[in-house]
Amino acid sequence: MIHTGPAGETPPLLNLRATPLAGVTLPLLAGSLVHGDTDLGSKPLQEDRCGAVRWRHDGQWLFGQLDIADDQASAEALVSQVRQGYQDLFRALRETGFTHPLRLWNYLPRINADLEGLERYRHFNQGRQQAFLEAGQAAFEGAPAACALGTPGGPLCVRVLAGRRPVLPLENPRQVSAYHYPSDYGPRAPTFSRAALADIGEGRLLLLISGTASIVGHATQHAGDPQAQLNETLNNLQALIDVANARSAAGFRLHELHCTVYLRHTEHLDAVRQALAQRLGADAPLLHRAVYLHADICRRDLLVEIEAHAMAPGALPS
Repeated sequence: MIHTGPAGETPPLLNLRATPLAGVTLPLLAGSLVHGDTDLGSKPLQEDRCGAVRWRHDGQWLFGQLDIADDQASAEALVSQVRQGYQDLFRALRETGFTHPLRLWNYLPRINADLEGLERYRHFNQGRQQAFLEAGQAAFEGAPAACALGTPGGPLCVRVLAGRRPVLPLENPRQVSAYHYPSDYGPRAPTFSRAALADIGEGRLLLLISGTASIVGHATQHAGDPQAQLNETLNNLQALIDVANARSAAGFRLHELHCTVYLRHTEHLDAVRQALAQRLGADAPLLHRAVYLHADICRRDLLVEIEAHAMAPGALPS
């Protein structure tokens, strides 16, 4: 099927912030999901489904959506559901020819809840990594950017942005790569890169930054202090921007990012906004674009997580 908007207007494939959250149960605390954000894609869209995966693409980029019924019965059931869901997703990418995932969004009900002695997020990581390996997708170096947040209920929601060509994965020199985390964080490490750079044509690059938090090395920093965690998170975002600019000669800037800020506790909203203004200046575009959502973070001691994206002139290294 091919779709266009009113009077032949072509709708965007993806609003980089609002579209992945469609159907996700997370309260909006402040900001607008669409105001001041960026859209990707400007060609007529084709859409269909492959098994449980609904997808649409514009010939260059594909956006896929998967909602998995959450079976709370057992750890084995959760691992199996995640594994099967990701297998379906990778089959959809193969059949459409968009075999390179750039960015994944994962929203897992009760992400920190205990299930048979292990956090649900750690069971999720087992199913996810196994599906990556079985599909021949990069589960370690070269894995796509991603986030994983907790919702109070509903289905497990997985969203993917994929392309026909590889992108450039990026790692943060201040952090151990997530796929190299020690076994303290579960039997299977999280499967994602810290960021990814994609060539979107016309001499422009898209920077997609994974969910980023107050982690140095592999350890959480500043437990219990949302403002200190926010500042450490900004240090990590700046480190990723520095890597992206060094690898591509682009001009990404921290204060110009489009950010989604996830807060574990609603009462921390004012403190986090004040810390952002103090760090970046009250007139920083990031502050006026930022969206704040109430969500659980993948570690119980993390209070803030930020995901971000930006576009800038530049080229990938040949």
